[in-house]
Amino acid sequence: MAELLEQARAWVGRAANTPSVARDAVNLPMIRRWCEAMGETNPIYYDDAAARAAGHPGIVAPPAMLDVWAMAPYRPGGRTSEENMPVLNLFDAAGYTGVVATNVKQHYARYLRIGDVVTSTPSVADVSDEKRTGLGIGHFVTLAYDFTNQDGDALGSMTFRVLKFKPNLAQPKLVEPTDTDGPVVAHPRPAITHDNAFFWEGLSNRKLLFQSFGGRLRHPPGPMDPVTGSLEFDIVEASGRGTIHSFVVVHQPRMPGFEYPLPVVLVELEEGVRIVANMIDAKPEDVAIGRAVTVDFVEVEPDYVLPAFRLA
Repeated sequence: MAELLEQARAWVGRAANTPSVARDAVNLPMIRRWCEAMGETNPIYYDDAAARAAGHPGIVAPPAMLDVWAMAPYRPGGRTSEENMPVLNLFDAAGYTGVVATNVKQHYARYLRIGDVVTSTPSVADVSDEKRTGLGIGHFVTLAYDFTNQDGDALGSMTFRVLKFKPNLAQPKLVEPTDTDGPVVAHPRPAITHDNAFFWEGLSNRKLLFQSFGGRLRHPPGPMDPVTGSLEFDIVEASGRGTIHSFVVVHQPRMPGFEYPLPVVLVELEEGVRIVANMIDAKPEDVAIGRAVTVDFVEVEPDYVLPAFRLA
């Protein structure tokens, strides 16, 4: 452990990898698609006249796109060569094969303009001591990125922190045994608030309850109607019948208390509201978009009930 940490910290202050140059210059089609995906409607990002009226030399890119332009292409099966950082490889070789992003902080020097070609230069900023987390034992690695354009102009910077952890060494909370088999793993529990207590109480009574603002259902629950701002709502019981709108099959990381592969579905109920839940009594290959499902209620622990869906 000490040797691994010493080797990893030797990278602090050094380049984490070679600089990555964007495959495409900043351009309007990519900006437009990003804005559509994010729901961004500021006209300076797609209308030249509006951008100039706001004091810009022309259309600019949303600042939050800073790290998008030089991002490595997605390839199934692992990190690409551009992301093959030696400091992270050290942890992979030592069994810390799990990775999850934990923090991102960006600083913007100026707006990116059409035609800018972005270069991303990463370095290692910090490597933490070993930490015990809910995902497993691991180390937090903080990477620092500087972004420049083809003329060397500073565009901004970013710190990006990831946790490299050992999934098989996760330390789950244990609860008192209910029989002679010894301690059992506690199921993850939700944070129950004034706004969502009715939902969890409904599940305890084998009912699927939702907020209704003037007949418009909402889930997850919240303190007010996002459309009108009203704090007044009714509670209605759903039929529990619906169709699979989308789904994933989870293989990793594996959390205690679940069986894998684990199909997780986004169900659109007859009433028009959507809810995420696990599938039960269904093979992953039987789960498909458009298939009819019906709700069931699973008591995962005494007095702790979760909704799940089975094929209708």
